[in-house]
Amino acid sequence: MKVHHLNCGTMRPPLTPELVCHVLLVEGPTGLVLVDSGFGLEDVRDPARRLGSSRRLVRPVLDPGETALRQVEGLGFSPHDVKAIVLTHFDSDHVGGLADFPRATVHVTSNELGAALTPRTRTERHRYRAAQRAHAPTIIEHSPAAGDSWRGFTAVELEGIAPGIVLIALPGHTRGHAAVAVDAGEQWVFHAGDAFYHHGQVDGSGSAPATLRAMERAVAHDWAMVRANHARLAGMYGGREPGVLLVNSHDPALLEQAQRASGGRHARRT
Repeated sequence: MKVHHLNCGTMRPPLTPELVCHVLLVEGPTGLVLVDSGFGLEDVRDPARRLGSSRRLVRPVLDPGETALRQVEGLGFSPHDVKAIVLTHFDSDHVGGLADFPRATVHVTSNELGAALTPRTRTERHRYRAAQRAHAPTIIEHSPAAGDSWRGFTAVELEGIAPGIVLIALPGHTRGHAAVAVDAGEQWVFHAGDAFYHHGQVDGSGSAPATLRAMERAVAHDWAMVRANHARLAGMYGGREPGVLLVNSHDPALLEQAQRASGGRHARRT
Protein backbone atom coordinates (compact mmCIF):
# COMPACT_ATOMS: atom_id res chain seq x y z
CA MET A 1 0.00 0.00 0.00
CA LYS A 2 1.25 3.46 -0.84
CA VAL A 3 1.43 5.84 2.11
CA HIS A 4 1.36 9.64 1.86
CA HIS A 5 2.58 11.70 4.81
CA LEU A 6 0.53 14.90 5.27
CA ASN A 7 0.67 17.85 7.65
CA CYS A 8 -2.97 18.49 8.50
CA GLY A 9 -2.47 21.24 11.04
CA THR A 10 0.46 23.49 11.84
CA MET A 11 0.46 24.63 15.49
CA ARG A 12 2.53 27.33 17.16
CA PRO A 13 2.26 27.09 20.96
CA PRO A 14 3.95 29.88 22.93
CA LEU A 15 7.67 29.34 23.67
CA THR A 16 7.59 26.03 21.81
CA PRO A 17 8.92 25.06 18.37
CA GLU A 18 6.35 24.79 15.60
CA LEU A 19 4.37 21.54 15.61
CA VAL A 20 2.52 19.61 12.92
CA CYS A 21 -0.39 17.17 12.73
CA HIS A 22 1.12 14.20 10.91
CA VAL A 23 -1.63 12.28 9.11
CA LEU A 24 -1.18 9.17 6.98
CA LEU A 25 -3.14 8.79 3.75
CA VAL A 26 -3.06 5.14 2.70
CA GLU A 27 -4.00 3.92 -0.76
CA GLY A 28 -5.68 0.65 0.15
CA PRO A 29 -7.05 -2.06 -2.14
CA THR A 30 -10.66 -0.90 -1.76
CA GLY A 31 -10.19 2.83 -1.20
CA LEU A 32 -8.34 5.41 0.83
CA VAL A 33 -7.69 5.16 4.56
CA LEU A 34 -6.66 8.03 6.83
CA VAL A 35 -4.72 7.52 10.03
CA ASP A 36 -5.98 10.47 12.11
CA SER A 37 -7.51 13.46 10.35
CA GLY A 38 -5.90 16.60 11.78
CA PHE A 39 -7.92 19.80 11.79
CA GLY A 40 -10.87 20.08 9.41
CA LEU A 41 -12.79 22.73 7.54
CA GLU A 42 -15.36 23.03 10.34
CA ASP A 43 -12.51 23.85 12.75
CA VAL A 44 -11.43 26.62 10.39
CA ARG A 45 -14.97 28.01 10.22
CA ASP A 46 -15.80 27.84 13.95
CA PRO A 47 -12.72 27.26 16.12
CA ALA A 48 -14.32 28.45 19.36
CA ARG A 49 -17.11 25.85 19.29
CA ARG A 50 -15.03 23.06 17.82
CA LEU A 51 -11.76 23.45 19.73
CA GLY A 52 -12.66 25.34 22.87
CA SER A 53 -10.09 27.01 25.08
CA SER A 54 -7.32 24.57 24.07
CA ARG A 55 -6.89 26.54 20.85
CA ARG A 56 -5.26 29.31 22.89
CA LEU A 57 -2.63 26.87 24.13
CA VAL A 58 -1.76 25.08 20.88
CA ARG A 59 -2.50 28.08 18.59
CA PRO A 60 -3.39 26.21 15.38
CA VAL A 61 -2.86 28.06 12.11
CA LEU A 62 -6.15 26.63 10.71
CA ASP A 63 -5.25 26.92 7.04
CA PRO A 64 -7.95 25.32 4.80
CA GLY A 65 -5.19 24.15 2.47
CA GLU A 66 -3.73 22.01 5.25
CA THR A 67 -6.94 20.07 5.87
CA ALA A 68 -6.97 16.41 4.85
CA LEU A 69 -9.92 17.11 2.56
CA ARG A 70 -8.07 19.70 0.49
CA GLN A 71 -4.92 17.57 0.37
CA VAL A 72 -6.86 14.48 -0.72
CA GLU A 73 -8.33 16.57 -3.52
CA GLY A 74 -4.88 17.95 -4.35
CA LEU A 75 -3.63 14.41 -4.87
CA GLY A 76 -6.34 13.85 -7.46
CA PHE A 77 -8.77 11.86 -5.33
CA SER A 78 -12.38 12.47 -4.37
CA PRO A 79 -13.31 12.84 -0.68
CA HIS A 80 -15.69 9.91 -1.26
CA ASP A 81 -12.66 7.72 -1.94
CA VAL A 82 -11.85 7.88 1.80
CA LYS A 83 -13.56 4.76 3.11
CA ALA A 84 -12.15 4.59 6.65
CA ILE A 85 -10.37 6.72 9.25
CA VAL A 86 -8.32 4.99 11.94
CA LEU A 87 -7.73 7.11 15.03
CA THR A 88 -4.86 7.07 17.48
CA HIS A 89 -7.15 8.92 19.92
CA PHE A 90 -10.01 11.42 20.12
CA ASP A 91 -8.20 14.70 20.86
CA SER A 92 -9.46 17.59 18.73
CA ASP A 93 -6.29 17.96 16.65
CA HIS A 94 -6.68 14.33 15.55
CA VAL A 95 -10.43 14.18 14.83
CA GLY A 96 -11.27 17.64 13.48
CA GLY A 97 -11.33 16.38 9.89
CA LEU A 98 -13.84 13.58 10.52
CA ALA A 99 -16.78 15.76 9.52
CA ASP A 100 -15.18 16.36 6.10
CA PHE A 101 -15.53 12.64 5.33
CA PRO A 102 -19.02 11.75 6.61
CA ARG A 103 -19.20 8.51 4.61
CA ALA A 104 -16.02 7.09 6.14
CA THR A 105 -16.23 4.60 8.99
CA VAL A 106 -14.23 5.65 12.05
CA HIS A 107 -12.12 3.04 13.85
CA VAL A 108 -10.93 3.52 17.43
CA THR A 109 -10.18 1.49 20.54
CA SER A 110 -13.08 0.67 22.85
CA ASN A 111 -11.24 2.29 25.75
CA GLU A 112 -10.80 5.54 23.86
CA LEU A 113 -14.42 5.67 22.75
CA GLY A 114 -15.45 5.05 26.35
CA ALA A 115 -13.24 7.91 27.53
CA ALA A 116 -14.75 10.28 24.96
CA LEU A 117 -18.37 9.33 25.67
CA THR A 118 -18.14 8.84 29.46
CA PRO A 119 -15.17 10.88 30.73
CA ARG A 120 -14.05 10.05 34.26
CA THR A 121 -11.53 12.77 35.03
CA ARG A 122 -11.30 16.53 34.70
CA THR A 123 -8.73 16.14 31.92
CA GLU A 124 -11.03 13.79 29.98
CA ARG A 125 -14.00 16.14 30.41
CA HIS A 126 -11.91 19.00 29.04
CA ARG A 127 -10.14 17.29 26.15
CA TYR A 128 -13.02 15.59 24.31
CA ARG A 129 -15.33 17.88 22.31
CA ALA A 130 -18.83 16.65 21.46
CA ALA A 131 -18.89 19.09 18.54
CA GLN A 132 -16.33 16.91 16.77
CA ARG A 133 -18.87 14.05 16.71
CA ALA A 134 -21.98 16.12 15.98
CA HIS A 135 -22.20 14.75 12.42
CA ALA A 136 -22.88 11.27 13.93
CA PRO A 137 -20.08 9.28 12.31
CA THR A 138 -20.25 5.50 12.08
CA ILE A 139 -17.78 4.40 14.78
CA ILE A 140 -16.40 0.88 14.99
CA GLU A 141 -14.74 -0.19 18.25
CA HIS A 142 -11.74 -2.48 18.53
CA SER A 143 -9.99 -4.06 21.51
CA PRO A 144 -6.29 -4.34 20.62
CA ALA A 145 -5.33 -4.86 24.27
CA ALA A 146 -6.99 -8.28 24.04
CA GLY A 147 -5.56 -9.05 20.61
CA ASP A 148 -2.53 -10.84 19.22
CA SER A 149 1.12 -9.88 19.48
CA TRP A 150 2.66 -7.56 16.90
CA ARG A 151 6.41 -7.07 17.45
CA GLY A 152 5.89 -7.25 21.19
CA PHE A 153 2.77 -5.09 21.32
CA THR A 154 -0.83 -6.28 21.70
CA ALA A 155 -2.71 -5.46 18.53
CA VAL A 156 -5.53 -6.29 16.15
CA GLU A 157 -5.29 -6.31 12.37
CA LEU A 158 -8.07 -4.30 10.73
CA GLU A 159 -8.72 -6.80 7.96
CA GLY A 160 -12.14 -5.30 7.32
CA ILE A 161 -10.38 -2.19 6.05
CA ALA A 162 -7.32 -3.73 4.44
CA PRO A 163 -4.76 -6.42 5.27
CA GLY A 164 -1.66 -4.80 6.69
CA ILE A 165 -3.30 -2.11 8.85
CA VAL A 166 -2.79 -2.87 12.54
CA LEU A 167 -4.26 -1.07 15.56
CA ILE A 168 -1.89 -1.32 18.54
CA ALA A 169 -2.75 -0.70 22.20
CA LEU A 170 -0.52 2.11 23.50
CA PRO A 171 -2.38 3.83 26.37
CA GLY A 172 -0.86 6.57 28.47
CA HIS A 173 -1.41 9.84 26.65
CA THR A 174 -5.12 9.02 26.83
CA ARG A 175 -7.03 6.12 28.35
CA GLY A 176 -7.41 4.31 25.04
CA HIS A 177 -4.57 5.76 22.98
CA ALA A 178 -3.33 3.54 20.15
CA ALA A 179 -0.61 3.37 17.55
CA VAL A 180 -1.30 2.35 13.95
CA ALA A 181 1.09 0.30 11.82
CA VAL A 182 0.71 0.21 8.03
CA ASP A 183 2.43 -2.27 5.71
CA ALA A 184 3.93 -0.03 3.01
CA GLY A 185 5.67 -2.89 1.23
CA GLU A 186 9.37 -2.37 1.82
CA GLN A 187 8.73 -1.30 5.41
CA TRP A 188 6.07 -0.81 8.04
CA VAL A 189 5.09 2.74 8.95
CA PHE A 190 4.48 2.83 12.71
CA HIS A 191 2.43 5.93 13.59
CA ALA A 192 2.80 6.34 17.34
CA GLY A 193 0.32 9.19 17.64
CA ASP A 194 1.02 11.19 20.80
CA ALA A 195 2.87 8.36 22.56
CA PHE A 196 5.84 10.73 22.33
CA TYR A 197 6.07 14.35 21.21
CA HIS A 198 9.67 14.84 20.06
CA HIS A 199 12.34 12.61 18.54
CA GLY A 200 14.69 13.57 21.40
CA GLN A 201 12.54 11.47 23.72
CA VAL A 202 13.30 8.26 21.80
CA ASP A 203 16.66 8.82 20.07
CA GLY A 204 18.74 8.35 23.22
CA SER A 205 19.67 12.01 23.61
CA GLY A 206 16.92 12.81 26.11
CA SER A 207 16.74 16.21 24.46
CA ALA A 208 13.30 17.76 23.94
CA PRO A 209 12.08 21.32 24.54
CA ALA A 210 11.14 21.81 28.19
CA THR A 211 7.86 23.52 27.29
CA LEU A 212 6.90 20.57 25.10
CA ARG A 213 7.68 18.09 27.87
CA ALA A 214 5.60 20.15 30.29
CA MET A 215 2.68 20.21 27.86
CA GLU A 216 2.92 16.45 27.35
CA ARG A 217 2.89 15.77 31.07
CA ALA A 218 0.03 18.19 31.76
CA VAL A 219 -2.38 16.39 29.41
CA ALA A 220 -1.23 12.80 30.05
CA HIS A 221 -3.80 10.34 31.34
CA ASP A 222 -1.02 8.27 32.97
CA TRP A 223 2.45 9.83 32.99
CA ALA A 224 4.19 6.65 34.11
CA MET A 225 2.76 4.81 31.11
CA VAL A 226 3.86 7.65 28.82
CA ARG A 227 7.42 7.35 30.11
CA ALA A 228 7.31 3.59 29.64
CA ASN A 229 6.12 4.10 26.06
CA HIS A 230 9.08 6.40 25.41
CA ALA A 231 11.41 3.59 26.45
CA ARG A 232 9.60 0.97 24.35
CA LEU A 233 9.56 3.14 21.24
CA ALA A 234 13.23 4.04 21.59
CA GLY A 235 13.92 0.51 20.39
CA MET A 236 12.26 1.36 17.07
CA TYR A 237 13.82 4.73 16.40
CA GLY A 238 16.40 5.20 13.67
CA GLY A 239 16.04 1.75 12.16
CA ARG A 240 16.73 -0.14 15.40
CA GLU A 241 13.65 -2.23 14.61
CA PRO A 242 14.37 -3.60 11.11
CA GLY A 243 11.78 -2.72 8.51
CA VAL A 244 9.93 -0.17 10.65
CA LEU A 245 9.71 3.61 10.13
CA LEU A 246 8.69 5.28 13.39
CA VAL A 247 6.72 8.52 13.15
CA ASN A 248 4.49 10.46 15.52
CA SER A 249 1.85 13.14 15.34
CA HIS A 250 3.60 16.40 16.08
CA ASP A 251 7.34 16.28 15.32
CA PRO A 252 8.02 18.21 12.07
CA ALA A 253 11.47 16.62 11.68
CA LEU A 254 9.97 13.11 11.63
CA LEU A 255 7.32 14.27 9.15
CA GLU A 256 9.94 15.70 6.80
CA GLN A 257 12.05 12.53 7.01
CA ALA A 258 9.03 10.38 6.17
CA GLN A 259 8.06 12.62 3.25
CA ARG A 260 11.55 12.39 1.81
CA ALA A 261 11.58 8.62 2.23
CA SER A 262 8.21 8.28 0.49
CA GLY A 263 9.31 10.29 -2.53
CA GLY A 264 7.93 13.74 -1.92
CA ARG A 265 5.42 15.81 -0.05
CA HIS A 266 2.58 15.70 -2.56
CA ALA A 267 3.30 13.02 -5.16
CA ARG A 268 0.25 13.02 -7.40
CA ARG A 269 -1.46 10.06 -8.98
CA THR A 270 -0.39 9.12 -12.48
